[in-house]
Amino acid sequence: MNCFLKPSSNSELPGIGNSVPRRRSLNLINIVKAVLVAAGIFCSCNVLKAADTELATTTISSNLTATATGNSSTNFANVLDDKYRLVIGDQLSFQVIEDEDDPVHLVVTDSGDLQVPYIGRYPAVGKTCKELAQDLKVELEKEYYKQATVIVAVDLKPGSRGKIYLVGAIGAPGPQDISSDEVLTVSKAILRAGGFTGYADEKNVKVTRSAGGGTSGDKTFVVNVSRILEDGKTADDLPLQPGDLIFIPERMIRF
Repeated sequence: MNCFLKPSSNSELPGIGNSVPRRRSLNLINIVKAVLVAAGIFCSCNVLKAADTELATTTISSNLTATATGNSSTNFANVLDDKYRLVIGDQLSFQVIEDEDDPVHLVVTDSGDLQVPYIGRYPAVGKTCKELAQDLKVELEKEYYKQATVIVAVDLKPGSRGKIYLVGAIGAPGPQDISSDEVLTVSKAILRAGGFTGYADEKNVKVTRSAGGGTSGDKTFVVNVSRILEDGKTADDLPLQPGDLIFIPERMIRF
């Protein structure tokens, strides 16, 4: 701030007579100038400080917003279920966060597929919600989105994933339901059916599984259930799938 003061004579200064040296008048004028200059500098500093504070606040807010936006996909992905594997009949909610729309209701059909918006039929059985969301993200970003944050969640599970069938030397042969929230193994199914008869061949239980998907030929597994039940070899206990046929043969030699 520039300040211009008109020089005054000794007679014009109040309370100062001709007896006061002229340099004292000049000193007073210099003091006034210094005060005014200092006041100007102080005001300027406050203005600059306020501007710097506002700029810093804006920058920090922008950085936080950018960080939150950039990590949204990772954060959402971390909370998706990665344990439960989808089965026929599961009812799901599907949402793309960037759309800002309500979740869409989807059902896993008998073919194991979902009818996904934009994509159409997409296989879902056997995948976790996290795996399915990641797969759908890739598909959507191929053509429809620059970035797609996909959320998939199970709203309702069916009471049963399907049936398995037991025949042969067993207490109660017939079908059994596989609950949607359990892993049913050969030994569990046999125990649930009343266990072996006295002449069952416990070491050669056969499980026949349809290849499915139009593939020719079935798969057959031989399970030593005696070893599982008596020796605790649970690693040999085969998890069953809907449609499996468990056959318990009789021993050739009875004693």
